[in-house]
Amino acid sequence: MLPGILRLLLAFFILFSTTNLIALSLTLPQDISALKAFKASVKPSSIQPWSCLASWDFIADPCASPRRTRFTCGITCSPDSTRVTQLTLDSAGYSGRLTPLISQLTSLIILDLADNSFFGPIPSSISSLINLQTLTLRSNSFSGSVPDSITNLKSLESLDLSHNSLSGYLPKTMNSMSSLRRLDLSYNKLTGSLPKLPYNLLELALKANYLSGSLSKSSFDSLSQLEVVELSENSLTGTLGSWFFLLPGLQQVDLANNSLTRLEIPKPANSELVAVDLGFNKIEGNAPLHFADYPLLSSLSLRYNSLRGTIPLEYSRKKSLRRLFLDGNFLIGKPPPAFFAADTSVSGSIGDNCLQACPGSSQLCMPLQKPSSICKQAYGGKPSS
Repeated sequence: MLPGILRLLLAFFILFSTTNLIALSLTLPQDISALKAFKASVKPSSIQPWSCLASWDFIADPCASPRRTRFTCGITCSPDSTRVTQLTLDSAGYSGRLTPLISQLTSLIILDLADNSFFGPIPSSISSLINLQTLTLRSNSFSGSVPDSITNLKSLESLDLSHNSLSGYLPKTMNSMSSLRRLDLSYNKLTGSLPKLPYNLLELALKANYLSGSLSKSSFDSLSQLEVVELSENSLTGTLGSWFFLLPGLQQVDLANNSLTRLEIPKPANSELVAVDLGFNKIEGNAPLHFADYPLLSSLSLRYNSLRGTIPLEYSRKKSLRRLFLDGNFLIGKPPPAFFAADTSVSGSIGDNCLQACPGSSQLCMPLQKPSSICKQAYGGKPSS
Protein backbone atom coordinates (compact mmCIF):
# COMPACT_ATOMS: atom_id res chain seq x y z
CA MET A 1 0.00 0.00 0.00
CA LEU A 2 2.72 2.45 0.99
CA PRO A 3 4.83 2.00 -2.17
CA GLY A 4 1.69 2.73 -4.25
CA ILE A 5 1.12 6.02 -2.42
CA LEU A 6 4.79 6.95 -2.89
CA ARG A 7 4.55 6.27 -6.61
CA LEU A 8 1.44 8.48 -6.83
CA LEU A 9 3.12 11.32 -4.90
CA LEU A 10 6.21 11.05 -7.13
CA ALA A 11 4.03 11.28 -10.25
CA PHE A 12 2.33 14.43 -8.89
CA PHE A 13 5.72 15.93 -8.04
CA ILE A 14 7.07 15.32 -11.56
CA LEU A 15 3.91 16.76 -13.12
CA PHE A 16 4.03 19.82 -10.86
CA SER A 17 7.74 20.42 -11.56
CA THR A 18 7.27 20.04 -15.32
CA THR A 19 4.30 22.43 -15.30
CA ASN A 20 6.33 25.04 -13.43
CA LEU A 21 9.30 24.57 -15.77
CA ILE A 22 7.03 25.16 -18.76
CA ALA A 23 5.54 28.21 -17.05
CA LEU A 24 9.01 29.61 -16.38
CA SER A 25 10.20 29.01 -19.97
CA LEU A 26 8.19 31.81 -21.55
CA THR A 27 10.35 32.90 -24.47
CA LEU A 28 9.95 31.00 -27.72
CA PRO A 29 12.93 28.62 -28.20
CA GLN A 30 13.82 30.12 -31.62
CA ASP A 31 14.12 33.57 -30.01
CA ILE A 32 16.37 32.19 -27.25
CA SER A 33 18.64 30.46 -29.77
CA ALA A 34 18.82 33.68 -31.83
CA LEU A 35 19.80 35.71 -28.76
CA LYS A 36 22.44 33.11 -27.83
CA ALA A 37 23.87 33.25 -31.37
CA PHE A 38 23.82 37.05 -31.29
CA LYS A 39 25.80 37.21 -28.05
CA ALA A 40 28.18 34.43 -29.20
CA SER A 41 29.06 36.48 -32.31
CA VAL A 42 30.25 39.39 -30.15
CA LYS A 43 33.86 39.29 -29.03
CA PRO A 44 33.90 38.48 -25.29
CA SER A 45 36.68 41.02 -24.74
CA SER A 46 34.36 43.81 -25.96
CA ILE A 47 31.60 42.98 -23.46
CA GLN A 48 32.16 45.27 -20.49
CA PRO A 49 30.99 44.07 -17.04
CA TRP A 50 28.54 46.97 -16.76
CA SER A 51 27.04 46.53 -20.25
CA CYS A 52 23.68 45.14 -21.31
CA LEU A 53 25.16 42.06 -22.96
CA ALA A 54 27.01 41.18 -19.74
CA SER A 55 23.61 40.68 -18.09
CA TRP A 56 22.48 38.20 -20.76
CA ASP A 57 22.74 35.02 -18.69
CA PHE A 58 20.74 32.23 -20.30
CA ILE A 59 20.29 30.43 -16.98
CA ALA A 60 17.26 32.73 -16.83
CA ASP A 61 14.50 33.06 -19.37
CA PRO A 62 15.08 36.28 -21.39
CA CYS A 63 11.47 37.47 -21.21
CA ALA A 64 10.73 36.34 -17.65
CA SER A 65 9.99 39.04 -15.07
CA PRO A 66 11.23 40.59 -12.92
CA ARG A 67 14.68 41.16 -14.44
CA ARG A 68 16.71 42.12 -11.40
CA THR A 69 20.11 40.69 -12.28
CA ARG A 70 19.78 38.99 -15.70
CA PHE A 71 18.68 40.49 -19.05
CA THR A 72 18.42 43.84 -17.30
CA CYS A 73 18.55 45.72 -20.60
CA GLY A 74 18.93 45.29 -24.35
CA ILE A 75 15.68 43.54 -25.13
CA THR A 76 11.96 44.20 -24.86
CA CYS A 77 9.39 41.41 -25.07
CA SER A 78 5.80 41.08 -26.17
CA PRO A 79 3.01 41.53 -23.55
CA ASP A 80 2.67 37.74 -23.19
CA SER A 81 6.45 37.45 -22.69
CA THR A 82 6.86 34.92 -25.50
CA ARG A 83 8.59 36.96 -28.25
CA VAL A 84 11.41 39.49 -28.40
CA THR A 85 10.07 42.67 -30.03
CA GLN A 86 13.02 45.04 -29.54
CA LEU A 87 16.77 44.56 -29.54
CA THR A 88 18.29 47.90 -28.57
CA LEU A 89 21.88 47.71 -27.41
CA ASP A 90 23.72 50.30 -25.37
CA SER A 91 26.73 52.09 -26.90
CA ALA A 92 29.30 49.98 -25.08
CA GLY A 93 31.85 49.36 -27.83
CA TYR A 94 30.65 45.86 -28.72
CA SER A 95 32.70 44.33 -31.52
CA GLY A 96 31.70 41.40 -33.69
CA ARG A 97 29.61 40.30 -36.64
CA LEU A 98 25.85 40.44 -36.89
CA THR A 99 24.80 36.79 -36.93
CA PRO A 100 22.50 35.63 -39.76
CA LEU A 101 20.46 33.90 -37.06
CA ILE A 102 19.07 37.33 -36.16
CA SER A 103 16.47 36.34 -38.76
CA GLN A 104 14.82 34.06 -36.19
CA LEU A 105 13.57 37.07 -34.20
CA THR A 106 10.59 37.38 -36.52
CA SER A 107 8.54 39.51 -34.10
CA LEU A 108 11.25 42.15 -33.89
CA ILE A 109 9.93 45.69 -34.38
CA ILE A 110 13.11 47.62 -33.50
CA LEU A 111 16.74 46.58 -34.09
CA ASP A 112 19.18 49.23 -32.89
CA LEU A 113 22.92 48.50 -32.63
CA ALA A 114 24.07 52.11 -33.07
CA ASP A 115 27.40 53.49 -31.90
CA ASN A 116 29.32 50.26 -31.49
CA SER A 117 32.00 48.42 -33.48
CA PHE A 118 30.12 45.71 -35.36
CA PHE A 119 31.82 44.78 -38.63
CA GLY A 120 31.43 42.58 -41.68
CA PRO A 121 28.43 42.39 -44.02
CA ILE A 122 24.82 43.03 -43.12
CA PRO A 123 23.33 39.51 -43.44
CA SER A 124 20.79 39.13 -46.25
CA SER A 125 18.69 37.00 -43.89
CA ILE A 126 17.66 40.26 -42.20
CA SER A 127 14.84 40.29 -44.77
CA SER A 128 13.05 37.68 -42.62
CA LEU A 129 12.29 40.35 -40.00
CA ILE A 130 8.99 41.12 -41.65
CA ASN A 131 7.61 43.11 -38.70
CA LEU A 132 10.64 45.38 -38.41
CA GLN A 133 9.77 49.08 -38.33
CA THR A 134 13.10 50.62 -37.26
CA LEU A 135 16.54 49.41 -38.32
CA THR A 136 19.44 51.44 -36.90
CA LEU A 137 23.00 50.26 -37.48
CA ARG A 138 24.50 53.76 -37.41
CA SER A 139 28.15 54.35 -36.45
CA ASN A 140 29.59 50.88 -36.73
CA SER A 141 32.03 49.35 -39.23
CA PHE A 142 29.70 47.34 -41.43
CA SER A 143 31.07 46.73 -44.93
CA GLY A 144 29.96 45.24 -48.22
CA SER A 145 26.85 46.31 -50.08
CA VAL A 146 23.41 47.20 -48.80
CA PRO A 147 21.73 43.78 -49.27
CA ASP A 148 19.06 43.75 -51.99
CA SER A 149 16.90 41.64 -49.68
CA ILE A 150 16.50 44.62 -47.35
CA THR A 151 13.84 45.94 -49.75
CA ASN A 152 11.60 43.06 -48.62
CA LEU A 153 11.08 44.82 -45.29
CA LYS A 154 7.69 46.25 -46.20
CA SER A 155 6.91 47.43 -42.66
CA LEU A 156 10.18 49.36 -42.27
CA GLU A 157 9.64 53.05 -41.51
CA SER A 158 13.18 54.16 -40.57
CA LEU A 159 16.46 52.87 -42.00
CA ASP A 160 19.70 54.34 -40.65
CA LEU A 161 22.94 52.75 -41.88
CA SER A 162 24.97 55.97 -41.73
CA HIS A 163 28.62 56.17 -40.64
CA ASN A 164 29.72 52.73 -41.80
CA SER A 165 31.87 51.46 -44.69
CA LEU A 166 29.15 50.23 -47.01
CA SER A 167 29.97 50.26 -50.72
CA GLY A 168 28.46 49.47 -54.11
CA TYR A 169 25.15 50.53 -55.62
CA LEU A 170 21.88 51.11 -53.83
CA PRO A 171 19.27 48.35 -54.33
CA LYS A 172 17.28 48.97 -57.52
CA THR A 173 13.96 48.06 -55.92
CA MET A 174 14.08 50.54 -53.03
CA ASN A 175 10.79 52.04 -54.23
CA SER A 176 9.05 48.84 -53.07
CA MET A 177 9.66 49.86 -49.42
CA SER A 178 6.26 51.46 -49.23
CA SER A 179 6.33 52.25 -45.49
CA LEU A 180 9.78 53.88 -45.44
CA ARG A 181 9.72 57.47 -44.14
CA ARG A 182 13.32 58.11 -43.17
CA LEU A 183 16.42 56.90 -45.04
CA ASP A 184 19.93 57.79 -43.85
CA LEU A 185 22.92 56.19 -45.58
CA SER A 186 25.29 59.12 -45.07
CA TYR A 187 29.04 58.70 -44.57
CA ASN A 188 29.56 55.46 -46.45
CA LYS A 189 31.25 54.59 -49.76
CA LEU A 190 28.17 54.10 -51.93
CA THR A 191 28.50 54.65 -55.67
CA GLY A 192 26.31 55.01 -58.74
CA SER A 193 23.14 57.02 -59.11
CA LEU A 194 19.94 57.19 -57.11
CA PRO A 195 17.36 54.51 -57.92
CA LYS A 196 13.64 55.17 -57.83
CA LEU A 197 12.90 56.12 -54.23
CA PRO A 198 10.06 55.00 -51.90
CA TYR A 199 7.06 57.26 -52.50
CA ASN A 200 6.25 57.82 -48.81
CA LEU A 201 9.73 59.12 -47.99
CA LEU A 202 9.96 62.21 -45.76
CA GLU A 203 13.74 62.43 -45.24
CA LEU A 204 16.51 61.40 -47.62
CA ALA A 205 20.13 61.58 -46.42
CA LEU A 206 23.08 60.25 -48.41
CA LYS A 207 25.70 62.80 -47.47
CA ALA A 208 29.41 62.04 -47.99
CA ASN A 209 29.29 59.09 -50.40
CA TYR A 210 30.49 58.68 -54.00
CA LEU A 211 27.19 59.10 -55.81
CA SER A 212 27.56 60.35 -59.36
CA GLY A 213 25.56 61.42 -62.40
CA SER A 214 22.69 63.88 -62.47
CA LEU A 215 19.58 63.82 -60.32
CA SER A 216 16.83 62.18 -62.34
CA LYS A 217 13.18 63.16 -62.10
CA SER A 218 12.26 59.47 -62.26
CA SER A 219 14.10 58.83 -58.98
CA PHE A 220 11.86 61.32 -57.20
CA ASP A 221 8.64 60.48 -59.00
CA SER A 222 5.51 60.73 -56.79
CA LEU A 223 7.51 61.85 -53.72
CA SER A 224 4.85 64.36 -52.71
CA GLN A 225 5.74 64.17 -48.99
CA LEU A 226 9.52 64.53 -49.24
CA GLU A 227 10.67 67.30 -46.89
CA VAL A 228 14.44 66.92 -46.45
CA VAL A 229 17.09 66.15 -49.09
CA GLU A 230 20.68 65.85 -47.85
CA LEU A 231 23.00 64.86 -50.70
CA SER A 232 26.03 67.04 -50.03
CA GLU A 233 29.62 65.83 -50.47
CA ASN A 234 29.05 63.53 -53.43
CA SER A 235 30.00 63.76 -57.13
CA LEU A 236 26.64 64.72 -58.61
CA THR A 237 26.85 66.54 -61.94
CA GLY A 238 24.76 68.24 -64.59
CA THR A 239 21.60 70.32 -64.29
CA LEU A 240 19.33 70.48 -61.27
CA GLY A 241 16.02 70.66 -63.14
CA SER A 242 13.01 72.81 -62.33
CA TRP A 243 11.01 69.70 -61.38
CA PHE A 244 13.14 69.32 -58.23
CA PHE A 245 12.04 72.58 -56.60
CA LEU A 246 8.41 71.83 -57.50
CA LEU A 247 8.32 68.83 -55.16
CA PRO A 248 5.36 70.00 -53.04
CA GLY A 249 6.63 69.05 -49.56
CA LEU A 250 10.23 70.15 -49.96
CA GLN A 251 11.57 72.19 -47.01
CA GLN A 252 15.34 71.68 -46.72
CA VAL A 253 17.82 71.00 -49.50
CA ASP A 254 21.57 70.44 -49.10
CA LEU A 255 23.45 69.68 -52.31
CA ALA A 256 26.66 71.46 -51.37
CA ASN A 257 30.07 70.11 -52.39
CA ASN A 258 29.07 68.40 -55.61
CA SER A 259 29.80 69.23 -59.25
CA LEU A 260 26.45 70.60 -60.41
CA THR A 261 26.82 73.04 -63.31
CA ARG A 262 23.39 74.52 -63.91
CA LEU A 263 20.20 75.42 -62.07
CA GLU A 264 16.64 75.68 -63.30
CA ILE A 265 14.65 77.54 -60.65
CA PRO A 266 10.93 77.81 -61.43
CA LYS A 267 8.39 80.14 -59.90
CA PRO A 268 6.97 78.32 -56.89
CA ALA A 269 3.44 77.08 -56.34
CA ASN A 270 2.59 76.89 -52.61
CA SER A 271 6.20 76.09 -51.77
CA GLU A 272 7.28 75.17 -48.21
CA LEU A 273 10.99 75.57 -49.01
CA VAL A 274 12.90 77.05 -46.05
CA ALA A 275 16.61 76.36 -46.61
CA VAL A 276 18.75 75.71 -49.70
CA ASP A 277 22.50 75.02 -49.76
CA LEU A 278 24.06 74.73 -53.21
CA GLY A 279 27.49 76.00 -52.20
CA PHE A 280 30.79 74.63 -53.53
CA ASN A 281 29.52 73.36 -56.87
CA LYS A 282 30.38 74.50 -60.41
CA ILE A 283 27.14 76.35 -61.11
CA GLU A 284 27.32 78.90 -63.90
CA GLY A 285 24.96 81.65 -65.01
CA ASN A 286 23.26 84.40 -63.03
CA ALA A 287 22.06 84.25 -59.44
CA PRO A 288 18.56 82.73 -59.84
CA LEU A 289 15.95 85.47 -59.60
CA HIS A 290 13.05 83.16 -58.70
CA PHE A 291 14.53 82.14 -55.34
CA ALA A 292 13.12 85.48 -54.17
CA ASP A 293 9.61 84.18 -54.94
CA TYR A 294 9.72 81.33 -52.43
CA PRO A 295 7.62 82.73 -49.57
CA LEU A 296 9.24 80.85 -46.65
CA LEU A 297 12.86 80.77 -47.83
CA SER A 298 15.03 81.99 -44.96
CA SER A 299 18.47 80.53 -45.80
CA LEU A 300 20.15 80.47 -49.23
CA SER A 301 23.72 79.51 -50.01
CA LEU A 302 25.19 79.68 -53.52
CA ARG A 303 28.72 80.33 -52.32
CA TYR A 304 31.83 79.32 -54.25
CA ASN A 305 30.32 78.61 -57.63
CA SER A 306 30.85 80.44 -60.93
CA LEU A 307 27.91 82.84 -60.85
CA ARG A 308 28.12 86.04 -62.84
CA GLY A 309 26.02 89.16 -63.24
CA THR A 310 24.51 91.27 -60.50
CA ILE A 311 22.84 90.33 -57.22
CA PRO A 312 19.07 90.42 -57.82
CA LEU A 313 17.52 93.44 -56.09
CA GLU A 314 14.64 91.14 -55.09
CA TYR A 315 16.94 89.30 -52.67
CA SER A 316 17.25 92.44 -50.55
CA ARG A 317 13.47 92.96 -50.53
CA LYS A 318 12.69 89.46 -49.33
CA LYS A 319 11.52 89.76 -45.72
CA SER A 320 11.81 86.05 -44.88
CA LEU A 321 15.49 85.85 -45.92
CA ARG A 322 17.79 85.73 -42.89
CA ARG A 323 20.96 84.02 -44.16
CA LEU A 324 22.46 84.68 -47.59
CA PHE A 325 25.81 83.36 -48.81
CA LEU A 326 26.88 84.44 -52.29
CA ASP A 327 30.61 84.71 -51.56
CA GLY A 328 33.24 83.16 -53.80
CA ASN A 329 31.56 83.89 -57.16
CA PHE A 330 32.12 86.52 -59.88
CA LEU A 331 29.17 88.81 -59.14
CA ILE A 332 29.54 92.38 -60.36
CA GLY A 333 27.90 95.77 -59.90
CA LYS A 334 26.84 97.42 -56.68
CA PRO A 335 25.17 95.27 -54.02
CA PRO A 336 21.57 96.21 -53.11
CA PRO A 337 21.67 99.12 -50.58
CA ALA A 338 18.96 97.51 -48.42
CA PHE A 339 21.53 94.90 -47.30
CA PHE A 340 23.31 97.64 -45.36
CA ALA A 341 20.30 99.44 -43.88
CA ALA A 342 20.15 99.75 -40.10
CA ASP A 343 17.10 97.50 -39.90
CA THR A 344 18.46 94.72 -42.13
CA SER A 345 17.98 91.19 -40.82
CA VAL A 346 20.25 89.48 -43.36
CA SER A 347 23.53 87.86 -42.29
CA GLY A 348 26.02 85.87 -44.34
CA SER A 349 28.52 86.96 -46.98
CA ILE A 350 28.70 88.52 -50.43
CA GLY A 351 32.49 88.84 -50.23
CA ASP A 352 35.12 87.41 -52.57
CA ASN A 353 33.23 88.58 -55.68
CA CYS A 354 33.77 91.39 -58.15
CA LEU A 355 31.37 93.85 -56.52
CA GLN A 356 31.86 97.60 -56.44
CA ALA A 357 31.28 99.83 -53.43
CA CYS A 358 30.69 97.00 -50.96
CA PRO A 359 31.11 98.76 -47.59
CA GLY A 360 34.19 97.48 -45.77
CA SER A 361 32.44 98.22 -42.49
CA SER A 362 29.77 95.61 -43.27
CA GLN A 363 30.33 92.01 -42.22
CA LEU A 364 28.40 90.98 -45.33
CA CYS A 365 31.25 92.28 -47.51
CA MET A 366 33.85 90.04 -45.90
CA PRO A 367 36.09 88.57 -47.15
CA LEU A 368 37.39 91.28 -49.45
CA GLN A 369 36.46 91.38 -53.13
CA LYS A 370 38.62 89.64 -55.75
CA PRO A 371 41.46 91.55 -57.43
CA SER A 372 40.31 93.39 -60.56
CA SER A 373 42.69 91.34 -62.71
CA ILE A 374 40.88 88.11 -61.81
CA CYS A 375 37.49 89.73 -62.41
CA LYS A 376 38.53 91.02 -65.83
CA GLN A 377 39.83 87.60 -66.76
CA ALA A 378 36.53 86.03 -65.70
CA TYR A 379 34.63 88.39 -68.02
CA GLY A 380 36.93 87.91 -70.98
CA GLY A 381 39.14 90.91 -70.27
CA LYS A 382 36.24 93.35 -70.04
CA PRO A 383 35.98 95.62 -67.00
CA SER A 384 33.50 94.37 -64.37
CA SER A 385 30.71 96.92 -64.21
